[in-house]
Amino acid sequence: MLRWLIGGGREPQGLAGKSSVQTIGEEQVQNPYTELLVLKGHQDIVRFLVQIDDYRFASAGDDGIIFLWNAQTGEKLFELRGHTHKITAIAPFFSSDASEENSRLILTASADRTVIVWDCTTGKQVQKVSCFHSTVKCLTVLQRLDVWLSGGSDLCVWNRKLDLLCKTSHLTDAGISALVELPKNCVAAAVGKELIIFRLIASSEKSEGWNILEVKRLVDHQDNILSLVSVNDLTFVTGSHVGELIVWDALDWTKQASECNFWDSSVQPDARTEIKLSQSPNETSVQHLASDDEYVYAAVGKGIYVYNLQMKRVIACQRTAHDSSVLHIEMLPNRQLISCSEDGSVRIWELREKQQLPNEPVPTGFFNMWGFGRANKQANQAKKVQENTPMHFLELVGDLIGHSSAVQMFLYFSELGLVTCSADHLIILWKDGERESRLRSLTLFQKLAQNGDLQPKF
Repeated sequence: MLRWLIGGGREPQGLAGKSSVQTIGEEQVQNPYTELLVLKGHQDIVRFLVQIDDYRFASAGDDGIIFLWNAQTGEKLFELRGHTHKITAIAPFFSSDASEENSRLILTASADRTVIVWDCTTGKQVQKVSCFHSTVKCLTVLQRLDVWLSGGSDLCVWNRKLDLLCKTSHLTDAGISALVELPKNCVAAAVGKELIIFRLIASSEKSEGWNILEVKRLVDHQDNILSLVSVNDLTFVTGSHVGELIVWDALDWTKQASECNFWDSSVQPDARTEIKLSQSPNETSVQHLASDDEYVYAAVGKGIYVYNLQMKRVIACQRTAHDSSVLHIEMLPNRQLISCSEDGSVRIWELREKQQLPNEPVPTGFFNMWGFGRANKQANQAKKVQENTPMHFLELVGDLIGHSSAVQMFLYFSELGLVTCSADHLIILWKDGERESRLRSLTLFQKLAQNGDLQPKF
């Protein structure tokens, strides 16, 4: 029975592999998974996981090493070495033509100012780019154009052969922190608290070569933009260090809606001076965003918030979903939400509907749910309309305890289980014990049949 946290970073140098299957103890009553595999090999914080296909994934982190794993068995498939410093970004670069050579590639950027392209089939390095003047902080693949972008102190556009097609001039020493693809060959780049829209001009018969043009700068955020997410071809959303969430039109880049919490009395002069917020800006940062066509899911400080895009308001929240900052959040196909935190926990939530009580105050702002400040006229008007509007709540349905340090992110592999990575240097595969037991029995039965051990003896 697994009755303790699994420590990390104490394996002998160079050891990489998986532990034997461990059964999760009965004390974890809210853990939907009953078995786990601990994957060892990394020697520092594991920050990134990226899915390669239905059964494979890659991990990377501060040790500069990339591992490729089998999500079903936990087998280490390849160990990719080529960087000399920590990994700062990773992205899959797949071809729609499965017969094409190098159809499944991954890109990795590092603090050593290089980007390496790896072949997931062979585990070999395809090519390395070493011409960067600063660390590449983000990578984005534009699948439709079959190009990829690297963001650092400038924005570069590359093709599959790693030819530099075009680049911007030096933007800022701080560099581009995040990128998101937009319609009409455009991308949005987060540069500090500015959002810069670029348009890619593809090579054609009428033009020689590629070009990238800056078409607009959006300066609506009050502090650094930490997260970007594309909702669909019409909408994208950004979140900042001081708890601002802005919904943008993806076609004309106008602001559709925003939710903010300004704790500075000079910004919000009607706030009561006797109310002092205990939250610091770090505790209200929008660390991560996820979305579907209906909702945006925001990891804000220690809490998680569900924002309805059509209603333009928060419809559910857990203000203290974790004991420390929430680092990653995703919605599952079954309307469940998974979050992971600096406190080392991974939690599963179910979005459920409830009928708003007539005397229950209705939050109309992104952080008005926190109860800070005085309700304004807009809130009072909205309350009258929304008193009988069906609201939702997030119910905790799963609590996974296994890591001993901050859980950086996770991947959901449906029936194969959940993969988590952590600052404890470990990766954990969380499994459905009943399913795994059936598979082991089936495998044993097949082996016995092949060996003829199931033949009746007379």
